[in-house]
Amino acid sequence: MTVSGVRCVLLGMALVALLAGCDDKKKEAPKAEAVPVTYVEVEPRDVPVTFDFVAQTQSSQQVQIYARINGFLDSQNYADGALVKTGDVLFKLDQKPQIAELQEAQAALERDKAAREVARANLARVKPLAKLNALSQKDLDDAQGRFDETSATVDGAQATVDRAQLNLSYTIISSPIDGFAAAANQMVGTYISPTNANLTSVSLVTPMWVNFSLSENQLLDLRNQKTDGTLTWPPTDQISVDLILPTGNVFPHKAKVTFTAPYYNPQTGTFQIRGTFDNPEAMLRPNQYVTARVNGFSRPNAILVPQRAVHQAATGHYVLVIDNDSRAQLRPVEPGDWHGDDWFITKGLKPGDKVIVDGLVFAPNTDVAGKPLAETAAQ
Repeated sequence: MTVSGVRCVLLGMALVALLAGCDDKKKEAPKAEAVPVTYVEVEPRDVPVTFDFVAQTQSSQQVQIYARINGFLDSQNYADGALVKTGDVLFKLDQKPQIAELQEAQAALERDKAAREVARANLARVKPLAKLNALSQKDLDDAQGRFDETSATVDGAQATVDRAQLNLSYTIISSPIDGFAAAANQMVGTYISPTNANLTSVSLVTPMWVNFSLSENQLLDLRNQKTDGTLTWPPTDQISVDLILPTGNVFPHKAKVTFTAPYYNPQTGTFQIRGTFDNPEAMLRPNQYVTARVNGFSRPNAILVPQRAVHQAATGHYVLVIDNDSRAQLRPVEPGDWHGDDWFITKGLKPGDKVIVDGLVFAPNTDVAGKPLAETAAQ
């Protein structure tokens, strides 16, 4: 429905027959007076609608940072709550035990390599002599076995070196993602063991999630409106969500619905929906409350009238329409949701009806059929 503009119409006042006094003499009724009013003409149209929900942000990835080896915590290399980048060093453990372990493993590897070379050279001498029958087959088998044994020992020593190098790398604990680092759980100088290995956590800042919920009644009501044709639903991947900040400003990046729970939460009786949005400047933090304004729905052939045109009486809501004789007529209506400064009307109006908005400072006492207004409202 659109506002057709301000028009002035003449509302004919009903001629009132006033009886004279005791002489039964009739007096002439006063002349009708013109009352200027404004009205809107009903014009159904498709109207986009939004739904607001209380929502909370959540990091799309929160990584718990654990120490992978035992040792004394040597240093904390970030400020609690700071924004860190991938690869930034968060903590360092005392490296001296791991350095010593690595040096010991490397020395054992060199010793085993030397033993393998001796076995290799011995095997090289035995093979041609065994072919000439100068040495027995047993001598050849012993030489081959010794070489294979020392080769296996070298492989084991190399694995020990690799493990020692890995343990040494574990003394430097870095962030695996870009995000906000929480406060450290352990103080510098603490001995870290499996019982207190959780050092902190890092929460990804972009992309982030926004979570909100629909109650069972809300979801059923929306589905019923979809079934009866009063509400059009878009495909899930076309539903966008505006994030309204506590200041009333709209966050510059929209969210897209990426998850709907397959079941109701039995504790709250609600149905969870999640949106994903970009947060490149880290303006929003995890666990922050915002308003999620869900877009993409519409009401087909909807009738809207200004809120001030809808009145309420003991019998319900009504509007005043202009009939073909330019008279004000009371019309019972059923309002739906508010839409800005307008009100959806679900029953009582049809296309072309002229609904009075302003200018009528009193209600007519009769309708076009001459019935009392209270009787018309009751009907």
